[in-house]
Amino acid sequence: MRRAGESSKRIRLQPWESIAIDSVGEVIEFWGFKQNLGRVWALLYLYNQPLSAAEIREALALSKGGVSMLLKDLEHWKVVIRLREKGEVAWRYQAETDLIKMARRVLEEREYVLITRVCAEFEQAKAMALASGEASGEKMERLAHMAVLAEQTARLVQLFMKTPPLDVRSIFRSLASRVLAKGKRLMAS
Repeated sequence: MRRAGESSKRIRLQPWESIAIDSVGEVIEFWGFKQNLGRVWALLYLYNQPLSAAEIREALALSKGGVSMLLKDLEHWKVVIRLREKGEVAWRYQAETDLIKMARRVLEEREYVLITRVCAEFEQAKAMALASGEASGEKMERLAHMAVLAEQTARLVQLFMKTPPLDVRSIFRSLASRVLAKGKRLMAS
């Protein structure tokens, strides 16, 4: 347990750790989030122990303010948990490990809100096109197809959100054991 005045431990990332952490950051950025959100989460997930903001800052070479904002965003998305053990001064942060739960939250708060709005806008566009009397039958049909696609996408997102959580840890364990076994066979030959 860390007491007031104690320094945080130094985390020096191995090259393979940096590659894994940066890769998660790239995926998160591709999905429209800040790359460093993914890097912070990946560090916490990989280390599988609560880390202080100072430890995160040092490991990832980020600014104090940047880490603070990133941790607030990650808490908002509920992908990190803030902890303080008895007698500790600094907050520590731990990664959410249920990947399906995390994806479900993002879908609920981001994608579902967007697709619901898009569905409403298609209905508005169809009504306006009909009222104008200027839209050809072909355009009305295509607009209707676009609206159906948006509605089906909304249903698909809803279905995913209602699906019971899937525990993927057993899948990961199985894959890891297969990779290790294959590696041992290759080394033996």
